Amino acid sequence: MNLFRSVLFLPADNPRAVDKARGLDCDVAVLDLEDAVGPENKAAARAAAVEAVRQRGLRPRLAVRVNAVDTPWGADDLTALAEAGAGLVVLPKVETPDTIADAARALGGGARLIAMIETPLALKNLWAIAEAGGGLEALMLGVNDLAATLTTGPSPDREPLKPWLAAVVAAARLNGLAAIDGVFNRLDDPEGLAAECAQGRLYGFDGKSLIHPNQIA
Repeated sequence: MNLFRSVLFLPADNPRAVDKARGLDCDVAVLDLEDAVGPENKAAARAAAVEAVRQRGLRPRLAVRVNAVDTPWGADDLTALAEAGAGLVVLPKVETPDTIADAARALGGGARLIAMIETPLALKNLWAIAEAGGGLEALMLGVNDLAATLTTGPSPDREPLKPWLAAVVAAARLNGLAAIDGVFNRLDDPEGLAAECAQGRLYGFDGKSLIHPNQIA
């Protein structure tokens, strides 16, 4: 199994961030076309991500998070990455196994996929999503969007999300997938990050999503 201990998101419309992806000491660098990029920059971000994919030879392993398939940009993201030969694609807002199958088809079957679990419907269909196949390699818990859709309050120990932390790990294990924990938002709290990483390990996660290079262990 490929390593997913540290999965760092970087905005694809920021040339400095894209350039910084080369040589970072994380397992996976994700060029983000979704949350980190405004509508006016979607096309430019896509072009930058495609160029990075075509350059190959990047260390760490390179992934691209596309926009959700039901947005104006999702289909074009998948088409462009298929043409570029992307090897790893992060799919946000996955709610049914059909999303996995449709993305795999659009990518030509050559890419590995990470499915983000971010909504109550995704939780309802979690086991079916994990069994989808189609190049699925990992499940990633999108804690920010999930907490927002569940309308849970802030909690330092993620108490309201604990059932879903365990469920994502269990679904991943049953299907031979990696399980990736969600992001830690407070960049000025390294002790909090360390505690949440320890919690994730306790639950069985294989790694953690990161939002800044300073969070790489």
